[in-house]
Amino acid sequence: MDHARTNRRLMLAALAGLALAGCATSRSAARFPDIDFATWTDDEPGYRLYPGDEIEVATPTAPELTRTVKVGPDGRVALPLIGDVMAADRSLPDLQTDISKAYSSQLLRPVVEVSLKTAGLKVFVGGEVTSPGAIDMPGDIDALQAVIMAGGFKPGAKTSEVVLIRRGPGGRAMARTIDLSKALKDPSRADRAALRRFDIVYVPRTAAAEAGVYMAQVRDMMPIGFSYSLNNPYGR
Repeated sequence: MDHARTNRRLMLAALAGLALAGCATSRSAARFPDIDFATWTDDEPGYRLYPGDEIEVATPTAPELTRTVKVGPDGRVALPLIGDVMAADRSLPDLQTDISKAYSSQLLRPVVEVSLKTAGLKVFVGGEVTSPGAIDMPGDIDALQAVIMAGGFKPGAKTSEVVLIRRGPGGRAMARTIDLSKALKDPSRADRAALRRFDIVYVPRTAAAEAGVYMAQVRDMMPIGFSYSLNNPYGR
């Protein structure tokens, strides 16, 4: 599988995990009055699995079935006796319950323990940057660093209105704008928007003052075949 296709699948997996459904409009996204985002919060929701994560599925009552597996591009893990189990967008306790139920038809009083071994750390940068796509996080980075890692801004980028989209509590999407224009002259004045795993940093071509224009630009960044509902009356 080539690098570009891998990036597309990882971006699809991350975006598909965002429940972009109707919810309270946040003050930070108020400039897009016809688009509903959840109110922004810095609270971190519970960990959920994504493609690329590696987990151990231990079965103490049947140790021969214990496996260390990676969540595949389709979001599933393959386990003995029960086959594929959906893991993406599941918490570790939820997945443990799902696997226990699946094994109950094969084992007597199965005991299952699921633990996280390794987790892929990626963010996605799109829009008016030189090399849009998935970026591996080398550690703690902010929005400006992510843009630099994506090759920097293109000449037509609206650097004062960069959009950060993040999955919030309950799986709802939150959005806030970031002014990175000052950082180009003085990095110490940058809005130090620290990124989290699978955040989306979108650099618009223009001010995107109209919701329809904004949505068209965001959709241009997203993988072919991805669909969602965001209470957007403009369509495409």
